[in-house]
Amino acid sequence: MLARAALLATALLLPAAAQAAPQEFASFPAPKARHDVKVTVIAEGLDTPWAIAFVPDGRILVTERSGKLRVIKDGKLLPDSMGGLPEIEEYGQGGLLDVALDPDYANNRYIYLSFMEKAEKGADALPRDQAKGNRTVIARFKDGGTELTDMQVLFRGSLVESRLHFGSRFAFDRDGLMYFGIGERGQQDRAQDRLDAAGKIFRLNRDGSVPADNPFVGDKEALPQVFTYGNRNPQGLAVDPATGLVWESEHGPQGGDEINIIRPGVNYGWPVITYGKTYGLGLKIGEGTEKEGMAQPEVYFVPSLALAGMAFYEGGALPFWRGDLIVGLLAGGIARLDIENGKVVATERLLEAELPRTRDVAVGPDGRLYALIEQPGPDGKLVRIDRK
Repeated sequence: MLARAALLATALLLPAAAQAAPQEFASFPAPKARHDVKVTVIAEGLDTPWAIAFVPDGRILVTERSGKLRVIKDGKLLPDSMGGLPEIEEYGQGGLLDVALDPDYANNRYIYLSFMEKAEKGADALPRDQAKGNRTVIARFKDGGTELTDMQVLFRGSLVESRLHFGSRFAFDRDGLMYFGIGERGQQDRAQDRLDAAGKIFRLNRDGSVPADNPFVGDKEALPQVFTYGNRNPQGLAVDPATGLVWESEHGPQGGDEINIIRPGVNYGWPVITYGKTYGLGLKIGEGTEKEGMAQPEVYFVPSLALAGMAFYEGGALPFWRGDLIVGLLAGGIARLDIENGKVVATERLLEAELPRTRDVAVGPDGRLYALIEQPGPDGKLVRIDRK
C-alpha cells in the first residue's frame, strides 16, 4: 500500500512538471528490426465484431456490436451464440462492446462485458444524468460454457441522449484491479467534470467496489470511481508487462488521436487542449495544445488514424515485435510502436489494404497476433497476423 501511495503521489505531480513536447506518429523513425507479415483468415461471417477474448478451453469469444457474443471453436464460427446476455440494442456507436476474462478465470469463471442500455433517470441516478437516454454498462457474469449466468452490474455511466463515444475497453493491472474507459458521449465539457461518468478512465475492484487508494476517494467534487479525466473517447487499454503501466488509445476529433500512459488523478486535457481541430472546417478547439496541469500524450496522430483496441505483443511468432505496442486502426491496418524503457522510439503502419477496418487486436495463447476486421455481417472477420 505504501508503494502504491508513493506511486500515486509521484504521478499526480507529472502533468504540472515540465514535459517534453510529444511527437507525431509519422515523425518517428521506422523500427530497425522489421517483419514482413501477412493476414490469414481464421473465421468469417461476423456482424460488426468489436472485441476478442481467448478462453482456456480453446473457445474464442467475439462480441458483435449488434448484441451477440459469438463463439469460435477449432477455427469455425459456431451457429449458436452464448446465451444469458441481457437484450442489447445496437444504437449509433453503442451496442455490445468489450469482453474480458477475469485474471483468476481458471478458479472463478468470471467474464466481463460492456454494453449500451437505454434507460430513464431513476433512484440510482448519477449527478449528471439526463432525464432519459442511454449509457455504458459494465457487468460481470459466470461462464457456463454455452451461456452466461449470475449477471452483476458493476457500474453504469452517465445517462445521456447521444449515439456517440461509449468507450469501453477493459484492462487489469498487476494487482488485479479493473480499468475501463467511457467517452464524453459527444458532449465535450463532460470530460472535465469529475462528477460526470463520461470522458474518463475508471478503476474498480473486480466486484465493483472502489479501491481505497483511488485518487478522488473522499472528494465531494468527483466520483470515487474516477481514475483519470479529460479523456475524449478511450478506445483501447493495455498493460505493459515490462512496467505494469496502463496505456490508452484515444480518438481525437479531426486529427489529435492520442496514445497516453494512464496515471492516477491526471487530467488529459480534452477539450481544453488537443492536437485536433473541428470536423469539416478545421477550426481550433479549446486553448491550444498544452496547458499547465494537463498531461501531454506519449504520441499523437495528425491526421487521425482512428485508433482502436491494442495489445502489448509478448509472443514468439513475431520476435522482432516483442515488447511493442500493437494498435488496431479503423482507418486501415495496424500501428506498431517500438517501446524501449517505457518510451516510444520508433513506429510503423502495416497491412493497410489487408485490414480495412481493424477494431481489435489480441495475443492468443499460442503467442500469435489476432485481429478483428469490423464490417457489418456477414463481412466481419477474425484474422491472424503471421510472418511471410
